[in-house]
Parts: sequence; C-alpha cells; structure tokens
Amino acid sequence: MSRILDIALIITSLSLIGSVILQSKGAGLGGGLTGADSGGVFTARRGIERVLFWITIVLSVIFFALVLTIIILGR
Repeated sequence: MSRILDIALIITSLSLIGSVILQSKGAGLGGGLTGADSGGVFTARRGIERVLFWITIVLSVIFFALVLTIIILGR
C-alpha cells in the first residue's frame, strides 16, 4: 500500500509541476519561474487556460490528500 501511495505522489507532483510551468504565458521557463512577466494587467482565463487552471487546482488537492494519507498511515 505504501509503495502505491509513493508512486501516486510522485506522478501527482510531476504533473503538478508541469501544469504550473505550462501556465506561464509565453515567457519561457526562465520568465515563468522568476516572475519576470508579471505585468499589472488582468486577463480572463479562456479555453485551455481555464482548463489548465482547474487541472492545477485538482492536482494540488490530490497532492495534499496523498501527503496527509501518507502521514496518517505513519509509515
């Protein structure tokens, strides 16, 4: 059981990292990670941006639940 949770946690964390990196709009990896493209203009999320936003939220909830489950089971 512990091994399955560990593998699920690794897959979820890699997917979460990928979804966060993909959300940086046209800035490349460097600008997205450092916040170099953080202008003050708000834009509405449409299409794939909205889907990616919700995927990131779902992945973060799954990640949090997996971590809590691993902690509660106490290895």
